[in-house]
Amino acid sequence: MASKLGNITFYANDPRRLAEFWAGVFRYPLSDWDEPTKTQLLSAGLNESDLDKRALAEPAEGESGPRLFFHHADSAKAERNRLHLDIQATPGHAPTRQELEDEKDRLVALGAEVVRLVDQRWGPWPEMYYQLRDPEGNEFCLQ
Repeated sequence: MASKLGNITFYANDPRRLAEFWAGVFRYPLSDWDEPTKTQLLSAGLNESDLDKRALAEPAEGESGPRLFFHHADSAKAERNRLHLDIQATPGHAPTRQELEDEKDRLVALGAEVVRLVDQRWGPWPEMYYQLRDPEGNEFCLQ
């Protein structure tokens, strides 16, 4: 049997705020520790403070997409990510320049910061994407 992706996990200074940002990126509903999950976690020995240090962003019931888990970081982010997400601006087709700009503007309104626009060729293929940072400085690309 093949392995399956469970979560993409982010360490965060403010897990709830970062979960809200990424939920907005993927247009996920805002998640919280809903019942019966909250009661199960508290019954298992966690407390409200433990729950405040973690957050989720996941697709709506019946929708597909990655589940994102946010855990409180014990230290500040110091260097460049060793892994980043590539976000498709227009799933199903390559975006026009205007579609890419519109989606970049939407993500900036959510709290992203533009690092740079890459507009070049990679061998015979055109390559155009935005390198961005989320509200806590994690790099990702919008293509």
